[in-house]
Amino acid sequence: MRKPEGEKVVARAKDLLFKYEVMERHEAGLALVGTEVKSLREGRANLKDSYCRFTGYELFLIGVHISQYSHGTHGNHDPERQRKLLMHKRELIRLQTKVAEKGLAIVPAKLYFKDGKVKLEIALVKGKKLYDRRESIKRREQDREMERAIKKYK
Repeated sequence: MRKPEGEKVVARAKDLLFKYEVMERHEAGLALVGTEVKSLREGRANLKDSYCRFTGYELFLIGVHISQYSHGTHGNHDPERQRKLLMHKRELIRLQTKVAEKGLAIVPAKLYFKDGKVKLEIALVKGKKLYDRRESIKRREQDREMERAIKKYK
């Protein structure tokens, strides 16, 4: 019997909290081909400018770049292909109604291995306005200044 591996993060959406206000987070599996999994084990993925879109009652991941496997042959995968997300039907229906009613979006937050399987953390988000982004920058700068002042007096 194999020992569970725990969680190994492959890629994160670094600007998620800056661009969006996160409402909910969910975990989904991915339908991948073998060379994609091997490439992910090497840590070669990029979530920048990616999003999720419904096609019927299925949710697809669009815009994620998983580089071709370094030791692959002519049967290597397409790095920019759409990938199906694996979730329970009731979860998908609930997410689809929220996206349709409230004008929210679904974006990937984190791509990781959990017990040897590739998982994707998706976030139901609402876009921030420009003034909200400025406010978060201002708050972050104030926090940094407070940390510097505290270190100075220690």
